[in-house]
Amino acid sequence: MKPAANGHTSGMRIGYFLSSEEYSPVELVRQAELAEQAGFEALWISDHFHPWNDAQGQSSFVWSTIGAISQVSALPITTAVTCPTTRIHPAIIAQAAATSAVLTHGRFSLGVGSGEALNEHITGARWPSIEQRLEMLEESVDVIRKLWKGEYTTFHGKHYTVENARIYTRPPTPPDIYVSGLGPLACPGRTNRRRLHHHESG
Repeated sequence: MKPAANGHTSGMRIGYFLSSEEYSPVELVRQAELAEQAGFEALWISDHFHPWNDAQGQSSFVWSTIGAISQVSALPITTAVTCPTTRIHPAIIAQAAATSAVLTHGRFSLGVGSGEALNEHITGARWPSIEQRLEMLEESVDVIRKLWKGEYTTFHGKHYTVENARIYTRPPTPPDIYVSGLGPLACPGRTNRRRLHHHESG
């Protein structure tokens, strides 16, 4: 949605979805370029380690692909979605997202979610319950936001530790963060709405 002068949204923005599970990174870069030429207004790109099934046949590293796309397209791009909890430490996601925002001149947004076992089990870590995954997701967003301030950061949380880390390559304004809410616990009613709403934008 496009923001109007009064701060409310009006109209509709039509975007193009880049499926990392179905197409090679070279093809995804080509599709992004063509999407802009065709008049699409935004890009979404999936972040998987495995495709949903073997027939899809692809699953490239999304951060490399975003970097390549930034050189051929000026469309805003959002990960749909990255899981910053188990497979990749949130401090690394913070660095990758900051670099993507610099390469896209501030047109990058970080979409995050609690993940699924298909992608996150690969390190051999125990697959947590949905309640614990949502708790980890909240803490990971806290870590990311702290690091985006550009200061030396030490963080000792329930799930994550960061020791004297600083992200030097950052955009002037931190990227927006969008939290996926596909399930009833990820998109709760009144009980946890305040907690998740805090993380809906950067």
